[in-house]
Amino acid sequence: MKTYDIVIVGGGPAGLAAAVSARKNGTESILVLERDRELGGILNQCIHNGFGLHTFKEELTGPEYAGRFIGQVKELQIAYKLNTMVMDISRDKIVTAMNSTDGLFEIQAGAVILAMGCRERSRGALNIPGYRPAGIFSAGTAQRLVNMEGYLPGRKVVILGSGDIGLIMARRMTLEGAQVQVVAELMPYSGGLKRNIVQCLDDYGIPLKLSHTVVEIRGKERVEGITLAQVDDRGKPIPGTEEDYECDTLLLSVGLIPENELSSGMGVELSRVTSGPVVNECLETNIEGVFACGNVLHVHDLVDYVSEEAAAAGKNAARYVQEKRVISKERPEGIVAEQRKSGTGDENIAAQGTGSVSRGHIVDVQAADGVRYTVPARINVERMEDILTVRFRVGGVYKNCFISVYLDDKRILHRKRPVMAPGEMEEVKLRKEELRQYPELKAVTVKLEEV
Repeated sequence: MKTYDIVIVGGGPAGLAAAVSARKNGTESILVLERDRELGGILNQCIHNGFGLHTFKEELTGPEYAGRFIGQVKELQIAYKLNTMVMDISRDKIVTAMNSTDGLFEIQAGAVILAMGCRERSRGALNIPGYRPAGIFSAGTAQRLVNMEGYLPGRKVVILGSGDIGLIMARRMTLEGAQVQVVAELMPYSGGLKRNIVQCLDDYGIPLKLSHTVVEIRGKERVEGITLAQVDDRGKPIPGTEEDYECDTLLLSVGLIPENELSSGMGVELSRVTSGPVVNECLETNIEGVFACGNVLHVHDLVDYVSEEAAAAGKNAARYVQEKRVISKERPEGIVAEQRKSGTGDENIAAQGTGSVSRGHIVDVQAADGVRYTVPARINVERMEDILTVRFRVGGVYKNCFISVYLDDKRILHRKRPVMAPGEMEEVKLRKEELRQYPELKAVTVKLEEV
């Protein structure tokens, strides 16, 4: 069995940025496992621009952005395997994978970084009645067909869901000569970025119908048409509001779900809101030495934020491996295990995540009053960086509200935002120096407050 200090599952933007960061922070033995035929992940099919404004201070296409990191991976001589499917990861960080060259093989990892990305919700999750004809695609599948495979899925198109991929594909299909008749959205607000609504729908005269959904799909061999209906505040179709559209293609852009079969299989604690792992300030899961970043953790709106988060995961994984190496030299594993068993070990050794090899005061980060979740969900105050970014999404459209942060009952941040929507991530900064002033602190709460 081969051994690597860090094994990264996924060679997309998160995996690449984590690998580069881990190498730059002193870890030589790194392996990236990617199931596709090339590195870059979803960016390879995102040929539109708008990437890299934060990371590289210039506007790039998806393949150009990926190319920057792929170049760094090759320049730093980081090992990677393509066309390789990871089948299982044990709690002892034994990675089982397979490909056509090596067959089924196992790797012992010192640390694992989960960077598998996310997948699209399928029609099966929507409960739309009717037959299952050809012509129904997820927006991401249609994007790959058009941008990478050279196929046009259809000529008359209806798009259900206003996520960013759906909005971008409305423009892309129009540019390729298809007629996009309407984009329908179940919620009373769009799930995509405001700039994509303007650039992809408004600029091309494509209508966006909020609080609408597909209630019927017609056609047996191929989609022949669909029926839209308005929905009430509970999401139920309102009788008498039906509209018929003739079309040969229905694209679904109805949400993204983190790819967490491997995570749940190894016992990683998952969030009920994001379906991604629950992590601490180091982006480490409840399993010591297993980190998560990118869309497998929570769905991001900008790839620049994915790279920033993944760089932190890579840095923390490198630090974890180095600390474990020092501890194993100073205190052999058998002695540590015996001390823990007998209760004679260091009383301040924390049981959660990287805290298992360090002291620290662990604080919960809670979401309340309009905030759906936070990443991270807990913080070891002693291990956190001087400034820690906490990212979150809101549960609806809010206007002229304040983002507030409380340390137990004391408010330390009260920042006004003119508009907040679920399609755009928000963030707050926590300062280590400020948290240290509250040695009995139990929780940091992020919430929305009205004027």
